[in-house]
Amino acid sequence: MAPSSSPVIRLTRLGSELRRLREQAGLTCEAVGRQLECSGTRVSRLETGRISVRPGDVREMLDLYGVAGREAGDLVQLAREARRKRWWHAYSRVVPPWFGSYLGLESEAGGLRDFQPTAVPALLQTEEYARAVLRATPDGGPGDPAGRQVALRMQRQAMLTRPSPPGLRVVIGEGALRAQAGGPAVMRAQLSRLADLAARPAITLQVLPLRSVAHPDPVPPFTILDFRAAADRPVVYLEHLTGGLFLDRADEIARYAAAFDHLCARALGPAESGALIARLARE
Repeated sequence: MAPSSSPVIRLTRLGSELRRLREQAGLTCEAVGRQLECSGTRVSRLETGRISVRPGDVREMLDLYGVAGREAGDLVQLAREARRKRWWHAYSRVVPPWFGSYLGLESEAGGLRDFQPTAVPALLQTEEYARAVLRATPDGGPGDPAGRQVALRMQRQAMLTRPSPPGLRVVIGEGALRAQAGGPAVMRAQLSRLADLAARPAITLQVLPLRSVAHPDPVPPFTILDFRAAADRPVVYLEHLTGGLFLDRADEIARYAAAFDHLCARALGPAESGALIARLARE
């Protein structure tokens, strides 16, 4: 197994190995759960890398699968390394476990393909726009309940200014650019920032026109995360009100990759998109 610097990538790779070994042993998640005195659902979540696993639990699973020697030692060590604290630990009060998993993948991604039909992607938001959007969520309210979430979003954006930033391809719905999140002044500043970011070599921004949104089966927001190491295959991330969904099967990845390519083909080109954003910023 090739090494990886990210605890989350290590956890994801560990989970994939544990799933492979379980299937090789001819066991179901439920059968493993009964042996380990936990639920089959927990075993499944361990295998998808969405919850942390103790080295002792890994040893028990490997004993059950008949795995020993160097292979077992490497996987137990991987479990130890995956339990390191991550940079967003300081935001633990506002980062649920499922989103912590996403942050780890995002911070290690070599490229991201992001479709956001109704809002500016978090990595491209201004502080004022982020605050307005977060306050408008169902759990928002008076005062500044979203302060920590805003700070987290701003820190996430540091990845865009690295010496070798990840490639970012974004398709944004035109409706997101015309909405008045926070008022006209906030939107003008946000649109100006988008125009500036779109000029960066590592960022490709396209706008899906309003005339293109009618579809019998609307596509929800999604992000495809690509990684530099060949051993780390892409992950598709979808978010809902109470959690996140991670897809990593080859057929799922291919389906969403095709959907993203289709959206890019329907969207305005980068130059046309930039012109539209600049015009909206002046209105």
